[in-house]
Amino acid sequence: VDSLRSPYQPVIEALGNYPQKKFYNVSKLGGAKYDTLPYSIRVLFESSVRNCDGFLVKETDAMNILDWKTKQNNVEVPFCPARVVLQDFTGIPAMVDFAAMREAVRNAGGDPVKVNPACPTDLTVDHSLQIDFSKCAIQNAPNPGGGDSQKPMAKLSPLKAQPRKLPCRGQTACKGPCSAGDSSRNSGQFSAQIENTPILCPFHLQPVPEPETVLKNQEMEFGRNRERLQFFKWSSKVFKNISIIPPETGMAHQVNLEYLSRVVFEVKDFLYPDSVVGTDSHMTMVNGLGILGWGVGGIETEAVMLGMPVTLTLPEVVGCELTGAASPLATSIDIVLSITKHLRQADVAGKFVEFFGSGVSQLSVADRTTIANMCPEYGAILSFFPVDNVTLKHLKYTGFDKAKLEVMEAYLKAVKLFRNDESSSREPEYSQVVQISLSSIIPYVSGPKRSQDRVAVNNMKSDFQACLNEKSGVKGFQIAVEKQNDIVPVQYEGNEYKLSHGCIVIAAVISCTNNCNPSVMLAAGLLAKKAVEAGLVVKPYIRTSLSPGSGMVTHYLSSSGVLPYLSKLGFEVVGYGCSTCVGNTAPLPEAIRNAIKQGDIIACGVLSGTKNFEGRLCDCVRANYLASPPLVVAYAIAGTVRIDFETEPLGTGFNGKSIYLRDIWPTRKELHTMEEECVISSMFKELQEKMEKGNKRWNLLEAPESTLFPWDLKSTYIRCPSFFDKLAKEPVSPQLIENAHVLLYLGDSVTTDHISPAGSIARSSAAAKYLTNKGLTPREFNSYGARRGNDAVMTRGTFANIKLLNKFIGKPAPKTIHFPSGQTLDVFEAAELYQKEGIPVIILAGKKYGLGSSRDWAAKGPFLLGVKAVLAESYEKVHKSQLIGIGIAPLQFLPGENPSTLGLTGREQFSVLFPPELSPGMTLDVKTSTGKVFSVIALFENDMEITLYKYGGSLNFVARRFL
Repeated sequence: VDSLRSPYQPVIEALGNYPQKKFYNVSKLGGAKYDTLPYSIRVLFESSVRNCDGFLVKETDAMNILDWKTKQNNVEVPFCPARVVLQDFTGIPAMVDFAAMREAVRNAGGDPVKVNPACPTDLTVDHSLQIDFSKCAIQNAPNPGGGDSQKPMAKLSPLKAQPRKLPCRGQTACKGPCSAGDSSRNSGQFSAQIENTPILCPFHLQPVPEPETVLKNQEMEFGRNRERLQFFKWSSKVFKNISIIPPETGMAHQVNLEYLSRVVFEVKDFLYPDSVVGTDSHMTMVNGLGILGWGVGGIETEAVMLGMPVTLTLPEVVGCELTGAASPLATSIDIVLSITKHLRQADVAGKFVEFFGSGVSQLSVADRTTIANMCPEYGAILSFFPVDNVTLKHLKYTGFDKAKLEVMEAYLKAVKLFRNDESSSREPEYSQVVQISLSSIIPYVSGPKRSQDRVAVNNMKSDFQACLNEKSGVKGFQIAVEKQNDIVPVQYEGNEYKLSHGCIVIAAVISCTNNCNPSVMLAAGLLAKKAVEAGLVVKPYIRTSLSPGSGMVTHYLSSSGVLPYLSKLGFEVVGYGCSTCVGNTAPLPEAIRNAIKQGDIIACGVLSGTKNFEGRLCDCVRANYLASPPLVVAYAIAGTVRIDFETEPLGTGFNGKSIYLRDIWPTRKELHTMEEECVISSMFKELQEKMEKGNKRWNLLEAPESTLFPWDLKSTYIRCPSFFDKLAKEPVSPQLIENAHVLLYLGDSVTTDHISPAGSIARSSAAAKYLTNKGLTPREFNSYGARRGNDAVMTRGTFANIKLLNKFIGKPAPKTIHFPSGQTLDVFEAAELYQKEGIPVIILAGKKYGLGSSRDWAAKGPFLLGVKAVLAESYEKVHKSQLIGIGIAPLQFLPGENPSTLGLTGREQFSVLFPPELSPGMTLDVKTSTGKVFSVIALFENDMEITLYKYGGSLNFVARRFL
């Protein structure tokens, strides 16, 4: 903005009625050609015009984007996002790398003070929450309002105190007995009293700062993560252009949506579209606001933070035409899962998706952001909803300044980035069009092992039965027919319960994909209210939890009066951040775990998150289903997935009456009324105040202020990594990979979670042995995600997932064979031996290697294990880029070939012959120790990727700029 080096300065204009506002009127450059571009491509074009400097972004790049119709899939283009968002799991290694880069630049004679993010960067500490406490004493508090505990709660109003005065157990901030008969209390008055995270005492509705469960979990979070948090605080003090969003504020993608998003950037009266990349794959949530953004790896993000563009192949854009309106019974999750299935079948991997059609206007911004948030699950780069009248109404509703909205609308219309709702308006041209009728969507869940495997709710019982019969694989469990009806009795808290296949032991209402959409969370609360009033309960051994993505969710659940009913069923607020979804669930009761293992029971988890890989929630919970929040509550009440909601009751209510799902399912009218009354702009304003104030623990946290970070050699959280040990001042020719052994022989759909798990550290793992030798107890291990700032832990955690299936071993286990000795070892121990012997290693894999969430340690870990190349049938695009960005060669078998067709066992030694000069997409020869020679494709898509590989990765390439 200051230098305006672009050669396109002649198209800088003043904005209509706002002459002081300037912008690049890119629509004048392209004429009719610009008008046919998809909206998402128009944003890319504007960025290329504004950032054109003849070096990182060239005029030919801008013209290639303008010629998108003919150039798609044929050229690489740079993109300079307006900002970067990090979350702490992937943000801490990025900031550790920056700290290490300062050290390396100083050691090489450069000025470390110059090492700063050049792109505005926000880091949200949201992934360190673990559920240590749930179902606190509140759940067993005296009967609300007193009286006969057997009487139904239907007679009690959630917003009126009852005649009997009862103190709040365990809630010291609730000031004694509640006053009787005070009919003046209402949700509006309570809203005015609420500060920070607004919680009400569930049974007396007196304002309290936090429930006991939240306070205990926060205390544990700050205790176990103090080193990491001090490092973040140091980063916020010494690095320019970076801000830290402290713990207990909310999830990165949610905070991005509610607080950080600008929609239109304004810097010194210069206007341009908001855009973002981040280290969380769910950055795409902001696509629902008309903001171009997606998740990338930590390695690429660091380059962007230093002013380099993201490079991508000019993508195809799939137009998704939505028509009609959804059924009243279908929630946003049903819409999301239906669209996910359609788009997976359309093969949108590596493409942009852009929504248009009459059905788009039927979707609220909350619906749109929920759909966009699931974008990584169907493989697209992003899912874009252009700004329209619905977007502006939402922004006004959530507290955007009126004057700012007027400027925003005028600018977006001037550059033709505003979607017209009128049917007569011309739609852009797309690479292909996928049509989806919203009126055909019915309620679904997804599972039991993959998010793309949808199951209609009315078919759930029969589908689970089929899974029991089916051979072990992506859906099946292969349970013998005679064992499918086994029942295992178990004693828990003085009562006997019976566990069987399909029994639910984890039920988590997680609002990471839903808190932007109040209707589904309110639906869960209203269903819980009706269930409690009808006399239904949840079995006490089921690990229930409610993890809101931000305080806003708790606010509207509180002000609507449904929070006490969720608590009554065990869905207690456990904290704010990623929890169950990333494997941070507290262990199941020992009696339940033993019963599950004793009977080889296929126990189930039901959650309203986005990840349900087998074993992710808990190692003894083999079937996991993604469902909408109200269905999570419904299944928790039923206690099993082997139920037909149409013909079988959820349970028995008061007076022995059978209660069916239809009896307690909230109507759309009820939800609409509740949403209007409870979801108001003040919630967003109070959330913003909370973010700006931080919290007491964070504010009091001490941290150093030195230019270089004072590394503590005893630390088990923060270590200076070894990526810069061989900082190359000039690029080198690719080195021959000679006589490499295969470290792992993997199959299809190996996820980044298999490669670099984010959950708890198993006591028998190599990482656990390392931490034990450092004097830590298992209780102090924390999770892999929390220790991403320690390369020693993360290297040992690479390929440590208990569900990793290595063909050398033949069963799920984080093990492999060290061929020179013939020993079966942990993957890390085998890799360590290979490195001591000076033997390079490679990985053999099948299709879709690196599937799942973007995770930079899924590349960094193998690199530190000594992996020189991966030979796979196909790759997930982001992960492939990460491999190049760290210095690992991604090699792909020729079409129709794989290890089996080539007769490879994986026990051979492999040599890869690199020529002196690489070119994009070139073919290389691979020779084995048995004499076999075959060809593979080197998946370098452009000259920049080749350059990065020659420098040993993007970190070394970027660091050299400061020397």
